[in-house]
Amino acid sequence: MRDEVRTFVIEQLEDMNYDVEEIDDTTTLGPSGVDLESLALADLAVRVEDRYGVKFADDESEKLALMTVGEFTTMVAARVAGSTSDNR
Repeated sequence: MRDEVRTFVIEQLEDMNYDVEEIDDTTTLGPSGVDLESLALADLAVRVEDRYGVKFADDESEKLALMTVGEFTTMVAARVAGSTSDNR
């Protein structure tokens, strides 16, 4: 699941016109990494929410900006797994 989420995130960043050539799991989403600004980060979060049915609280945006791509994809995959097991 994590690899699927990671692929989706990279595809979305590319769709949002970010250079994804140098992105790896240690690249931060915010400054000094992908450099997503708050609106772009919100856009990515909405795309992930729509695709995987997970939700991000409004107060999580600052936390997301400090995460690496690897941390973000792991968190999303864990939330997806948690919501799947809750629905059984």
